[in-house]
Amino acid sequence: MTLSKPMSAIRAPTPSRQALAFFAVAAGCLAVGGGLGAVLATLSPRGATEGSLRLPLAFVASTVLLWTASTVLARALHHVRLERQRPFRQSLIAALAAGTLFVGVQGYGLWCLLENRRAAAEAQVGEHAFTFVLTSLHGLHVTVAILFLSFVCVRACADRYDHEYYWGVTVCSWFWHVPGVVWMAILLVFAIAA
Repeated sequence: MTLSKPMSAIRAPTPSRQALAFFAVAAGCLAVGGGLGAVLATLSPRGATEGSLRLPLAFVASTVLLWTASTVLARALHHVRLERQRPFRQSLIAALAAGTLFVGVQGYGLWCLLENRRAAAEAQVGEHAFTFVLTSLHGLHVTVAILFLSFVCVRACADRYDHEYYWGVTVCSWFWHVPGVVWMAILLVFAIAA
């Protein structure tokens, strides 16, 4: 007597495989983002300019990347509601790529912010320290959002979301919209401090 499993049961990923896939995707995204930040910092010309607080150009690029990730996630949510699985997954992967690039560019922007500080004493009590802490906390929030998005991507590739169940995608999308609002507030602080 042979017992045969249905094909869907054979192909379904086990929880341990999903956990490994999540770890691989999340670690890969964070490694690529960190590596990009390190490469940009290495290639950047040395010689910090002393003076008032200036908005690094990297923050302009990271703003575009954050907006892109948020927009693409909204598109992913739209696709999953209409049961368009392929564009849904492609949108999730594009959002993950934009988020990964954001982490790298934001890390480089933080490095530029440190390079532009006037003196060691100001790094402890001045407006540079305040904006650096705000920007760092924002970067940490986005890093957690990348972990969340990695989890949603792995589950999406395992066919866990459809037009009836997409709660995780909705929460992930809103989790990305919040850093966009916070980032606009941080840019406002930059404008006031400059």
